[in-house]
Amino acid sequence: MYQYDEYDHQMLADRIAQFRDQTARFLSGELAPAEFLPLRLQNGLYVQRLAPMLRIAIPYGMLSSKQLRKLAYIADHFDKGYGHFTTRQNIQFNWPAIADVPDILAHLAEVEMHAIQTSGNCIRNTTTDQFAGSAANEIEDSRPYCEIIRQWSTFHPEFAYLPRKFKIAVCGTQDDQAATQVHDIGLFIVRNDEGETGFRVLAGGGLGRTPVIGKEIRAFLPKQHLLSYLDAILRVYNREGRRDNKYKARIKILVKETGVDNFREKVEKEWRKLKDGPLTLTDSEFQRCKRFFHDPAYKHFGPQSPALEKALNTDVLFSNWYEQNVSVHKKPGYGIVTICLKKTGVAPGDLTSAQMNFVADLAERYSFGELRVSHEQNLILADVEKDALHSLWRELKSQDLHAPNLGLLTDIICCPGGDFCSLANAKSIPIAEAIQRRFDDAERLRQIGKLSVNISGCMNACGHHHVGNIGILGVDKKGAEFYQISLGGSAENTTALGDIIGPSFAQEDVPEVMDKLIGVFERHKLADERFVDTYRRIGMTPFKEDIYGKAD
Repeated sequence: MYQYDEYDHQMLADRIAQFRDQTARFLSGELAPAEFLPLRLQNGLYVQRLAPMLRIAIPYGMLSSKQLRKLAYIADHFDKGYGHFTTRQNIQFNWPAIADVPDILAHLAEVEMHAIQTSGNCIRNTTTDQFAGSAANEIEDSRPYCEIIRQWSTFHPEFAYLPRKFKIAVCGTQDDQAATQVHDIGLFIVRNDEGETGFRVLAGGGLGRTPVIGKEIRAFLPKQHLLSYLDAILRVYNREGRRDNKYKARIKILVKETGVDNFREKVEKEWRKLKDGPLTLTDSEFQRCKRFFHDPAYKHFGPQSPALEKALNTDVLFSNWYEQNVSVHKKPGYGIVTICLKKTGVAPGDLTSAQMNFVADLAERYSFGELRVSHEQNLILADVEKDALHSLWRELKSQDLHAPNLGLLTDIICCPGGDFCSLANAKSIPIAEAIQRRFDDAERLRQIGKLSVNISGCMNACGHHHVGNIGILGVDKKGAEFYQISLGGSAENTTALGDIIGPSFAQEDVPEVMDKLIGVFERHKLADERFVDTYRRIGMTPFKEDIYGKAD
């Protein structure tokens, strides 16, 4: 992973000193809340429903054991002993005191972390596939390109105050696991007929009040032109994006109102001014960034693992976990392990400080001291020897981190909702727990199969409810919390936005509604058919009839 140089360290030191002074002036009354607002947002500090919230950047979801231990230290000394991993592969602390935030930032700087550009109208954390560099179906490792984008976008003087926040995702695998098509810019690594690496470029995707799937504006962009083309897109958006209405300020609205063909022409015209200029990436720059993401010291194994086969044949609980939570690795003899942070009774994505320290130890013993955060709010040990998988599972089990439900109905993506967020219309976490308790049967979950459930507490869609196979949105009805349900969404290669089933439901009715939806699926599915495939085949009517007793 990327290592800071002397300029990076000095930049962070200067930034922390600056914010320490700004915070002191705010607390003494010299700065009004309105004056402090943009200053704190530039450092990832929000004011939520009950307390401040600090969002810390985890670039493209990569963490070292040392960094995770520092996050555990912060959770213990400045928060309530836990952190929350988000759908942007970051971590949030929900209870820091404003006066302590400069000290927290200083601690983060010790392990080359920060909270810069995790909020505000700027380019946010670039996300990517959590298996990058280890996946068997990878076209090319996306992490060096993410790092190039991170360095280009951090403190970019022209894009510090965009019309609205801006999100970029990069996909380097054949199966998209980064929800790339619903980002402001989505980049797919591709190869042309000559075998050259480049990018398929999408623009104008996004969720929130107006969910939109990104539109292709370039089928193949040579990799050396990555930054100049991104710069061209941002310039067009910065000039022409609306600033009079924050609900219409995202690039998706600009692309829609301009028309994708016209928008493409504007970008290409701007790009011609930048092409082959100082932003052109050289081979030496690519190699510099790739050196930070070299393969670890893999051992050489044969195609078989007798120890693994024995464990799979003799331990049914381990076998169930292996089937769900271990993915194919590019290197023979290794597996990719996802630690699913979706145990019933725990807020999805939450991890205690004790668990953080424990997982940091596991990463050092089993996965070369590195781990990943997924946008599904889980953790990944990307390079585990197959012979060690049974031992790893036993250790995870000792700390109740062995949930074998990855990709199943109870692996719920969920925002903090009304328990924390001042923007939320309704709570999210209790809904997730109620659904998990309703389907607390491992065998039935496996029979239901792959199914994504996404919950958002408001239209900002931090829980990505639009692209859940079943999406749940909290809404306000005359001061009461209700939940609108949509079906058929997907964040996979065939990305789709869910269709609203009908009138919303009271909180206590949601588990029963979920049971009925699954019942319809179980009655209509074909062999080995997933929920989303069944929905696409039979449509909304059977689900609506079962829920409401009639169809429109």
